[in-house]
Amino acid sequence: MDEVKVEKIVIIATHGGEDPERASLPFVLANASLAMDTHAVVILQGTAVTLAKKGCYEHVFAAGLPPLKDLVDSFIELGGTLLICSPCIQERHITPDMLVETVRPIKAARVVMELLEASATLSY
Repeated sequence: MDEVKVEKIVIIATHGGEDPERASLPFVLANASLAMDTHAVVILQGTAVTLAKKGCYEHVFAAGLPPLKDLVDSFIELGGTLLICSPCIQERHITPDMLVETVRPIKAARVVMELLEASATLSY
């Protein structure tokens, strides 16, 4: 029997609450990908890591888009993978206990692995 390959998209998010639209768009696209039966991975880097702090993304709203909380909650419920740059959180003095439970800290090698396995990549 032929094995069915699941498509995978990796979206690297680099904007936090300082730019609500750019913080939200990766999750809009990730949710659309999941709805199309494509596995979606969002990697938070740079200032986007602040979104993963408990209580943060609940306060991000971009005009014309659903609240970021709704987008992230849907992303997780649909089976998306949320990863965060360990060096980026360390630089910002964010400790793992300050993060939402659904995010997994990673380092550069894991980012490269995710990108190599992806059918498509996108950066915001």
